[in-house]
Amino acid sequence: MVKRVVYLIAVYLLTVLLFIAAKMTFMLYYVKEQTYTAGDVFDVLRHGLSLDFSMGLYLISVPFLCIGVSIWYPHEKVFRYILRIFYVLIAIALALAFVADTSLYEFWQFKLDASCLQYLETPTEAMASVSVGYMIARLVAVIVLAMLFAWAYCHVPLMLPKVRRRILSTVAWLLLVPLIVVGIRGGLGESTTNIGQVYYSQNQFLNHAAVNPVFSFFSSFEKTATNHVTYHFMDDAVCQQIVGALYDTRSVDSDTLLTTQHPNIIVILLEGCGSVFTEVGGRKDVMPHLNALLHEGVYFANCYGNTWRTDRGTVCTWSGYPSFPTMSVMKMPSKSRSLPNIAKTLQETRGYHTYYLYGGDINFTNMRSYLVSGGFNTLRWMEDYTGDEQKSARWGVRDDITFKTLYDMASSASTPFLIGFSTLSSHQPWDVPVRQFDDEKLNAFYYLDQCIGDFIHQLRQSALWQNTLVVMLPDHGITFEKLTEADPLKNQIPMLWLGGVVKAPRRIGQVCNQTDLPATLLGQLGVPHDDYTFSRDVLSKTYTQPFAINTYDDGFSLYDSVSFVNYDLLSDRIVAEHGGHTQLLLERGRAILQAASKDLNDR
Repeated sequence: MVKRVVYLIAVYLLTVLLFIAAKMTFMLYYVKEQTYTAGDVFDVLRHGLSLDFSMGLYLISVPFLCIGVSIWYPHEKVFRYILRIFYVLIAIALALAFVADTSLYEFWQFKLDASCLQYLETPTEAMASVSVGYMIARLVAVIVLAMLFAWAYCHVPLMLPKVRRRILSTVAWLLLVPLIVVGIRGGLGESTTNIGQVYYSQNQFLNHAAVNPVFSFFSSFEKTATNHVTYHFMDDAVCQQIVGALYDTRSVDSDTLLTTQHPNIIVILLEGCGSVFTEVGGRKDVMPHLNALLHEGVYFANCYGNTWRTDRGTVCTWSGYPSFPTMSVMKMPSKSRSLPNIAKTLQETRGYHTYYLYGGDINFTNMRSYLVSGGFNTLRWMEDYTGDEQKSARWGVRDDITFKTLYDMASSASTPFLIGFSTLSSHQPWDVPVRQFDDEKLNAFYYLDQCIGDFIHQLRQSALWQNTLVVMLPDHGITFEKLTEADPLKNQIPMLWLGGVVKAPRRIGQVCNQTDLPATLLGQLGVPHDDYTFSRDVLSKTYTQPFAINTYDDGFSLYDSVSFVNYDLLSDRIVAEHGGHTQLLLERGRAILQAASKDLNDR
């Protein structure tokens, strides 16, 4: 059994070494176009290892199976023949992936993914961009590399002697199964292995170089095959006419809320904190601090979340980009990197220093890649805390600890600064260190409210308060008790602007979406925001058709000031409605989905 395990380890290490060599070749190929140092090469290899390790385990699955069978059927010639065929196929696949990834990057500027398969339907058009010599050189490279890889794999010494203790060896082999599964998954945490976990730099080339191209291909193939949906309900011209009238993104004679256009900014995404827990939902006991603050700042009283998931709500908030019923843009790095982001905009136009804080696993749902691509220079997350702090809550570091970190970050940050912060404790399993209510959800939001109150009190007593804007809004609404998608309160969220730069308490009654934050905030700062095509300045004179849309799994809801419609896409039916604008809202919702999915496809 020992010789069999040694063989598996040798094949696995060979595979990882090939991935490392491919990364180095990739960087060397672009040495003239990209600026990087020897230290950057080391960092790329170091950060990319996690994907290499995971993909290497995937590729030894067949040898591992053969080793297990050989314990009872030790015919070395048979298994040598089977493995040679497998290694030839793997060698060809790796050669194709490495050459295609290196060659296509100069055209695509993102890593190899399943979108390359669409060109197989029109190979003539695909080849029109390159010369015959270019294609021949790549074909030769694939053949040579495939031969070298196959030779290397087939020359790993394979010895399958008869096993005396077959049952014991089989048990040992079975014990390796969970280790391999955990290794492929990337650990036992909430987050599974994903491309975003290797992103570490503001230089996208270095992030892309760290990504394993084989892993990138298969992960994107799964998303393309199952999640990437194009909606088409009407003629494109009609769709554009409807959407164009709804999304006038200009800021014209906007009402001024702030005393300065250069404040320090803290944006806090409150996990699942729907209006149902505030006075809007008839609750004054669950979040008393937030209820009081709603009367002290600028309160957008009729704001609605765009989605029901944190990864989607984060994109909606920072990029002003719509959510989709069955796909998450954050999980598509090749798409999300093209989106505008408040951080990048303020960094490039005003020289803001940008930070992001999250007490959980920042690799979850490719969050890291989105934040780094979006312009956040400094990330602080679960791994930056002590072991005890990391275990303080199921999802990571609990909120009272991270709120203290937030205050420390603001106190030491270079000005002007933008800090983004996502809370996490008000999330199932609702494990918080207080017990005010028997209902675990109410208890969790009471705890979040205590954290909010303590933070604002501390900030208000500091010198920071005078030139700081704090924006608080949930990442999404929440299901509580009997609330369903058919109830507008489910997706209503409180958006609040506080701080010393706020002129006076205000209540904004216009219906709006969380996607309207970028245009509204940048409009207040006098910063152009034309690239936020699905975000509207709520305070501008151009905001003449107030509405909000929310998408959920295979459905959407749309609201205006007097009407509401909830529509199920799978059954093609209206689930709930009230007011007199049902057909108008239904048409608008369909047009928005169609326009947004087309925009995503074009990115």
